[in-house]
Amino acid sequence: MLKTFRIGGIHPKEKKISAGEATQSIAIPDQVIIPLSQHIGAPCQPVVKKGDPVKVGTLIGKSVGFVSANIHSPVSGTVLKIDKALDASGYKRDAVFIKVEGDEWEESIDRSPELRKVCDLPASEILHKIAAAGIVGMGGATFPTHVKLTPPPGAKAEILIINGVECEPWLTSDHRLMMEKADEILVGTTIVMKALNVQKAIIGIENNKQDAIKLFSQKTNGYPRIEVQPLKVQYPQGGEKQLIDAITGRQVSSGALPISVGAVVQNVGTVFAIYEAVQKNKPLIERVVTVTGKEVKQPCNILSRIGVPLSNLIDMAGGMPETTGKVVSGGPMMGKALASTDIPVTKGTSGILIIPTLEAKRKAMKDCIRCAKCIGVCPMGLNPTLLMNLTEYEVWDRAEKNHITDCIECGSCSYTCPADRPLLDYIRLGKGKVNGIIRARKN
Repeated sequence: MLKTFRIGGIHPKEKKISAGEATQSIAIPDQVIIPLSQHIGAPCQPVVKKGDPVKVGTLIGKSVGFVSANIHSPVSGTVLKIDKALDASGYKRDAVFIKVEGDEWEESIDRSPELRKVCDLPASEILHKIAAAGIVGMGGATFPTHVKLTPPPGAKAEILIINGVECEPWLTSDHRLMMEKADEILVGTTIVMKALNVQKAIIGIENNKQDAIKLFSQKTNGYPRIEVQPLKVQYPQGGEKQLIDAITGRQVSSGALPISVGAVVQNVGTVFAIYEAVQKNKPLIERVVTVTGKEVKQPCNILSRIGVPLSNLIDMAGGMPETTGKVVSGGPMMGKALASTDIPVTKGTSGILIIPTLEAKRKAMKDCIRCAKCIGVCPMGLNPTLLMNLTEYEVWDRAEKNHITDCIECGSCSYTCPADRPLLDYIRLGKGKVNGIIRARKN
């Protein structure tokens, strides 16, 4: 029997129409825009100015706090300016504008295709290289990886879990990466194991990716401490706490971190980026992005440099369909609608989903019928309808007591609600407000 997590979950219709499309590279435009905040935590401080020449891999933004991540130039050329630019959040934030001139790379970066399996570096040096390369969680959270691989005092990692689930409908960037870069991912896994000083790693892959399960099952024969765990298809199994429960049977308590049960989770994209950083001295300057949708002419997976406008990727997929009603950064469950397609690809851009007008329209909200379906599907064991009501009436103390900050914003509640109530929208608002209250109380 296939494993899965024990609390809640749903099974949205799968539409992974780009799963069989090999990754293709996109041309570099004449200008790129590099946001200085592409991660959870403090934005970077620019270390370049107007007129400075840069190469591919040149540091242009330096982390200024413990929870932050360096940012490097994905192109060679000249810095045009440092100014505000629109990002996926809909707000304008500081960014570096670069005029592209050629494609000259920093000499320290190893661009050869040769697989480098052996890593002789100590754990401290591995962590240093990961931090220097600006690696963040590539599954969407964009949490700085060097921080995640540094357990707090008294905590000890016992197992490394590699997240190859990709449970969002439509998205296939992780799937393609697993099929095309399996060897590098496995070497990256051994590097992370060394950094954490753990003796066991498990790669979790949902059962709808039989080709990836077969490939990794074959390749792990040469890695006795790494095994593959096929999983039942269940959303949101890609969530850290849900994946830990599915693979180990351990449940992370409310407000606790995965390390509290001895587990560390890393996305396959992150592990591949770690391989490139440690073995090839390559900073995080590009990633695979899925461009897809029901009426997209050529759904595809694109290897794009950071800073390339999303509109360029959409053009590569056959252009914007005339029926487009909404463009989403990410998947249909946790992605966010975009105000513009001129915003750049960032480290956290996993996909671009184009939704037709008829499907993009919200249905009129009706009265709650007290069916409790939202409670039954919540993977965190919360009461979404109560949290929506508490947010609507601004009862923040009760919202906090009912664990609104535990919400992982998966959208399962809204998906299953027969009354079409915007549960997640309200809970997001309430969660932000309560988090602000908690921070103010600590200061």
